[in-house]
Amino acid sequence: MSTTQPLVLAAELAIAWGDIQRFHSDLPNLAAPESLIGESSSACGTELGFERLLHEAAHGLAAARGIRDTSRAGRYHNRRFLALADELGLDHNADPHPSSGFSLVTMRPETRERYAETIDRLQRALGDHAAATSGVVDRSRTFRGPATRHGSSGGGVRVKAVCGCGRNVRVVPSVLSQAPIVCGNCGETFQIAEPRARR
Repeated sequence: MSTTQPLVLAAELAIAWGDIQRFHSDLPNLAAPESLIGESSSACGTELGFERLLHEAAHGLAAARGIRDTSRAGRYHNRRFLALADELGLDHNADPHPSSGFSLVTMRPETRERYAETIDRLQRALGDHAAATSGVVDRSRTFRGPATRHGSSGGGVRVKAVCGCGRNVRVVPSVLSQAPIVCGNCGETFQIAEPRARR
């Protein structure tokens, strides 16, 4: 596998995020696009793609505006999340899910049209990434936990990973085992933080 492939995809994710910011100026910068690579979320209910990026942008707007858009450790997406998703051109066409609320949002046709070039570019990058990383991990000989057996894409418990300059991300350990996640600030890879010894 090319070690540059995750960096290329992270760059494309950052560019796509910038395209969203052109229409939503209060959306903060995407701090670590590389942390999205290889991670899917049962709370978001969707694989990595532009629709998922818009979902994350709704959370970004919530953070920028001081809005509490989720509960239950981030799993339940409330009506405030839904209002932000609506601003970004996303719909939720059903009643809220009992455990994840309004998390399963989809792009409206006019949103897809607005971002058509961005979507195409990101899909090509995702396709290239998938082709470059396919076959690296023998999935028949790996165990991802009970989430896999039940059709959820949650993937497991997130742990703290740190880089050389002290930034940190929360990540599922299996994501780090797939490919390095590189800090855009110091250029070092994120490593799982050693637990502090109890006194």
